[in-house]
Parts: sequence; structure tokens; C-alpha cells
Amino acid sequence: MSSVRPLAEIRTEIDAIDAEILQLINRRAQCAEEVAKTKIAEGEQGTFYRPDREALVLRRIQDLNQGPLPDHTAMRFFRELMSACLALEKPLEVAFLGPEGTFSQQAVFKHFGSSVNTIPVAAIGDVFNAVELGKCHFGVVPVENSTEGVINHTLDRFLISPLKICGEVEVRVHQNLMGHAESLSEITEIFSHQQSLAQCRLWLDKHLPQAKVTAVSSNAEAARLASSNKHTAAIAGLAAAEVYQLPVLENNIEDQENNTTRFIVIGKQDSASTGKDKTSLVFSTGNQPGALYRALESFAKFGIGMVNIESRPSRQGLWEYVFFIDIDGHSEDPKVAEALALLKANVNMLKLLGSYPKAVL
Repeated sequence: MSSVRPLAEIRTEIDAIDAEILQLINRRAQCAEEVAKTKIAEGEQGTFYRPDREALVLRRIQDLNQGPLPDHTAMRFFRELMSACLALEKPLEVAFLGPEGTFSQQAVFKHFGSSVNTIPVAAIGDVFNAVELGKCHFGVVPVENSTEGVINHTLDRFLISPLKICGEVEVRVHQNLMGHAESLSEITEIFSHQQSLAQCRLWLDKHLPQAKVTAVSSNAEAARLASSNKHTAAIAGLAAAEVYQLPVLENNIEDQENNTTRFIVIGKQDSASTGKDKTSLVFSTGNQPGALYRALESFAKFGIGMVNIESRPSRQGLWEYVFFIDIDGHSEDPKVAEALALLKANVNMLKLLGSYPKAVL
């Protein structure tokens, strides 16, 4: 039989380990403060946040982790540690599609950790404006959902914005029905963002065919509206239920089991290559036979994988379009740089939106 240690002995060891961990955490925090002083002495201004550096640290933790903690738990712990240390250097302010309790805010915390100041704004365009005007260091906006596809407002804003994509984060989206009704039959109206309503269409048709469906600016706004009328309900995340003190009537009502939204981090800085990166760009070809084929051939020639392609009206002429593309690799990688140079020679307009680390967590 294997020996079982006394509980008091185990707890004594845990206390000693905790003290050692705390000491090491504070040593790391002191190093972070030294980093800030060194950067300031070297003339660096602005934010000290480096998405490429943080991605490399988290991937290293994943490689080093031997359990029993799963990788995602270990990486979340270090994300929070880095967030707290960065706040000692210079706290970040991050704009998101508000109000409090939206999936966009959840994406901010997942990417930056909880030691940031989150600034809620009313619309996706306002997130861009807040960063462009220097009111916030970064912004987080949704760009696509695995069920409903791209967020057109985000793509269109990039046509006129000088901002760059410097990171991405994926959030597994669980939609929940919440409200003060005692039964589903009492509900006469449901509020939610149009994307969330679309993600729950089948469930709503089956369980609440009698209810009016009303699209609002955000899921958190839906929760706020539902909090004042017991005959209404909202579809939102659990964070919104907590903020507006709404009972959850049904959990996980999304139609697709793996419903995930991809968010992008927008800012004014570039990200260095990490070896596991993605590049986003937009181009136009003009309306000539074979123009798109020649453009995409640039990536095939150099073996560059294309992750996504979307077309949007260019707003420059009738039936003229621009193409948003995500490709594997960083713009500084030799093959990607050659492919982009060839692409530029074959299109009317090319705008590099950013190269950034692929989502880590």
C-alpha cells in the first residue's frame, strides 16, 4: 500500500510553497519595473505592451508545463501575472464595445488580463475613434463569428482607419436566456444583439415562437432593458447576468456547439515576428477578367496559406469591390514579403492591416 501523508504535513508544505511563489512573483514585478525604467531611459514613449513578447512568453509556458495543471490554466495564470506587472509599468486603457458585461469586454480580459482599464463605448466605430484620437492605448472589436460570419462594420472601418491589427483573441460564446419571468410562457419580447439572435435562431423558434425578437446595440444593453420588465428577456453572456442581477432561465442556447467569436486588437504599433503569426490585408483589383486569380496566385507561388477571404463594396464605384484576406505568416518573413511584393504589382490598391501573433489561449 502506498503511504498517505498526514494532512497537516501537506498543508505546511503548501504554505511554504505559497510563500516562495509570492516572493518569486514580486521579484518578477521588480524586474518589470526595471524594464520600464530602462525603456524610459532609452527614450521609449507610449505603451510598454508588446503583443509579440507576450505571445512568446505564453507559448514558452505551454511548452514548459508538465502538469497536472492543464496548459490553458497555466497560461491564464501567467497572463494575469503579466497583466499585473505591466500595470506597474504603465496601466493600459482599452476601448471595447460596451456597456459592461459584453463578450467584447470578456475578450479584453482574456487577451490583456484583468489589470487593465476597460473603456466601454457605444459602437464599433467609436472603438476606432477612441484609439485614433489617443483616448485609449488599444481597442478590441469583433471581426467574425463561426456561425454568422464576418462583422461588416469592422471590416469597413479599416478602409479609412490608420490603425493596425496587433493581436487577436478567440472567445467561446455561450448564449444564455435571462430575465425575471417565472416561465418561458410569460415572455413576450426578447432583446439581444442581432448576431446573438442569429446564433440562437433555431432555439428561439422552438421554445419561444410567441415572443417578439428585438435587436439592440449590445447584449449588455439587452440585459439592462430586460432587468426592468418581467415579461421581457435577454440573450447575453453570464457576465451581463451578473452586472444586471438577472436570473438565468436557460443556459447555452446557441444553435452551434462550437460557437466562437474572433476579436482583433487594434492600435498604433507593429508586432514583431514570433514564428506563429497571421497577416491581414485589403486590396482591390479592378474589374478585369482573371484579376482576382492573378492576385491570389501570388500566395500560391510562395506556398503561403490563405486563412480567410471576404469581399466588400469599395464605395468608390458601382459594383467595385475590395478583398480582405488573412494569410499565414508575418510580413517580415522572406516568403511572405516576396508574395506581398508580387501581389502589389498585380492589384490597384494594397493596404497592409497588420501582422500579429496568432491567438494563444
